[in-house]
Amino acid sequence: MRPEGDPVTLPLWRERSGWLFVLLAVAAIVAVLHLSGQIGGGVATRPHPVAPPADIVPDVLPMELAPVTEDDARAANAKIPLITKDFATPRPFVYAGDGDGRSRARDCLAAAMLYEAGDGSKGQFAVGQVIINRARHPAFPKSICGVVFQGSERSTGCQFTFTCDGALSRRYSDAAWTRAQVNADMMMSGLTYPAVGLATHYHTDWVRPYWSDSLEKIAIVDTHLFFRWPGYWGTPGAFRGAVSGSDGPVAKMAALSPLHALALGVAPTELAGVDANAALGEARVIAGAGEAAGRDTIYVALDRKAAPESFVTTALRLCGDKPYCKFMGWTNPTLKPDSDAMSDMQRAAMTFSYLRDDKAGFEKALWNCSEYKRDDARQCMKR
Repeated sequence: MRPEGDPVTLPLWRERSGWLFVLLAVAAIVAVLHLSGQIGGGVATRPHPVAPPADIVPDVLPMELAPVTEDDARAANAKIPLITKDFATPRPFVYAGDGDGRSRARDCLAAAMLYEAGDGSKGQFAVGQVIINRARHPAFPKSICGVVFQGSERSTGCQFTFTCDGALSRRYSDAAWTRAQVNADMMMSGLTYPAVGLATHYHTDWVRPYWSDSLEKIAIVDTHLFFRWPGYWGTPGAFRGAVSGSDGPVAKMAALSPLHALALGVAPTELAGVDANAALGEARVIAGAGEAAGRDTIYVALDRKAAPESFVTTALRLCGDKPYCKFMGWTNPTLKPDSDAMSDMQRAAMTFSYLRDDKAGFEKALWNCSEYKRDDARQCMKR
């Protein structure tokens, strides 16, 4: 036995082998941690993204995904740090235009909100805020529809997958579409969704876009992750661009939005699959008699709160496949005629009319433009 406190002297070779063992153990631990970080296609710690130069507008990369499993993507996405420093909330946005341009923009925004987030307001508002953020940012198109359908002409270049993966061929219910339109209208009238800040990108947590490593993750809403550019292009100063107040038609919206179809010169009969019904109560059908046999006239009370383009789909639904159909609607139900006799007051108060005459090759929809402004004067009733 050695006296207590007496130091132990080890042979030199044993001392060196002890240090060698420690170094090997540390190296093994580091290797294990590194390998475990590779699971899921990610790394244990991700270097902070490099900010693009402040004097060069950053490129917008397509939504291309890394070939990883959903579980691996979730694991890798979870390792991306959530950046809370310099988090800024968006300013309210009010669409500058009105009439058809505004309605087309609303429908583009509503389609993105519904097809990207489903029928739930929380997710829809988050998606809508990203679209509005993009419209204000110089890296993106300067209109709502332009942002939504950017790159949609290419199967791998679209920014929002629903615009190029065939999702628009699937129809939601009338109620779901109307809710999305209402939510879109609120966002175009000043409503903001502060939770996603100035995010310009997002994706679900079960995919890994290649661009995610170059951006800062700043918000999580349910299963969606939201990102901004690091540096100047993710700060409020970059979101000062003017947004168009007159959105043009988009061909891919024609089957969903009558106003897009009409502006493109698409026959309203091609819109029969669009779900919309603005009729209130029972329609009154006046059947043609004698020489006018088969020339039916339909009188309808219309919902004043309904979107004006829904009057077209209401007319199409009620006219069915009749070769001749005259449809007339009033938002003031007290002025809807009870017979085929119509007073001057009732005629002046008419809100919408639709006439189809297949024999004459004629089909036209007209609005009372003192009640519903139209960008195209040819869609206005003559007064």
